[in-house]
Amino acid sequence: MDRPKPGAAALEMDSRSQPARPPPVTGIPVGQQAAWSSGLCDCCSDPPGCCLTLFCPCITFGRIAEITDKGETPCIFSGAIYGLLLWFIGCSCLYSCFYRSKLRKEHMLEESPCNDCLVHWCCEPCALCQEYRELKHRGFDMAAGWQGSLPGPSGTVAPVAQRGMTR
Repeated sequence: MDRPKPGAAALEMDSRSQPARPPPVTGIPVGQQAAWSSGLCDCCSDPPGCCLTLFCPCITFGRIAEITDKGETPCIFSGAIYGLLLWFIGCSCLYSCFYRSKLRKEHMLEESPCNDCLVHWCCEPCALCQEYRELKHRGFDMAAGWQGSLPGPSGTVAPVAQRGMTR
């Protein structure tokens, strides 16, 4: 009998005598991706966040960007860029979709209902509301920003004490 060559399993034939395709390779295995804490159209489950996004999307986006960037980009800076893009070209979704992707990858969230840029293109307010609710669900104080969400008084991290006895 002939011995199968290494890697031959990947070239097994399916029922129609065609080579079987290997599963698509992504950065995160499908089984390990988490679902969003709320749906894309669940805007009314958080009325204050919904109203903020409806009347001041720059603030909502700025808060999302600050927490997603872990405080490296201040809320006011991201919100101003978003507002300028919205005002001058009307396509702030070109900027905000990248933050959805970054948030999704950081928290291992599934890409649903479709591609991140398509979600922001078709339903920008709903996408921002969903991201805002997700960060709130994960324990971030959206109004306080990144520093205000850190443990300790006023965002300062308590010093770490050594465990056990030392001589």
